[in-house]
Amino acid sequence: MNLLYFLDLLGTVAFAASGAWAGVRRGMDLFGVLVLGMVTAIGGGTLRDLLLGDLPPFCLQNEIYLWLPIGTALLVFCAHRFFPKIETPLLYFDAVGLGTFVVIGTGKALSFSIGPLGAVLLGVMTGTAGGVLRDILSNEVPLIMRREIYASACIIGGTLLVLLRWLGAPNEVSLLLSASSVILLRLLAIHYNWSLPKAE
Repeated sequence: MNLLYFLDLLGTVAFAASGAWAGVRRGMDLFGVLVLGMVTAIGGGTLRDLLLGDLPPFCLQNEIYLWLPIGTALLVFCAHRFFPKIETPLLYFDAVGLGTFVVIGTGKALSFSIGPLGAVLLGVMTGTAGGVLRDILSNEVPLIMRREIYASACIIGGTLLVLLRWLGAPNEVSLLLSASSVILLRLLAIHYNWSLPKAE
């Protein structure tokens, strides 16, 4: 198992947990919690694959991406009383997942001969679309439309990957450096409460 695949699985669990927790907090039943967990974990990658015409989507080609969200959502539903204690650490796992999803999405788009801007946008979609769907289904303003450093970190990471590929850097090095930039920026934003400016 290579490092990127391991981080991808870790991110899938973190995203599923955040979706399931949103369902618990909104008072949803077991089915609702499972749906939010699944949508958050695989929604972005599924939309990416549909737009690229890569069918069936990744989660149907490798069912571990279905079983992990289901198991995680069930765990959150059954043990939700203990969940607030790990909510902060989950933000750090979420950052790891975000960086990994972005570079996987951007890299896959580039492999389909998508242009640099389109590749970055598909990378951002891979990292953020699941969370947007989660927030919409739980009747909240999507996180990326608030003052969080989230989508902007994805744009930086995706752009860095495109640039490194253009410069001819080795694939593994490009992926790890780009993912690390997203993760580091997101962790710094959480720690220092960084945010983008908004209109007064």
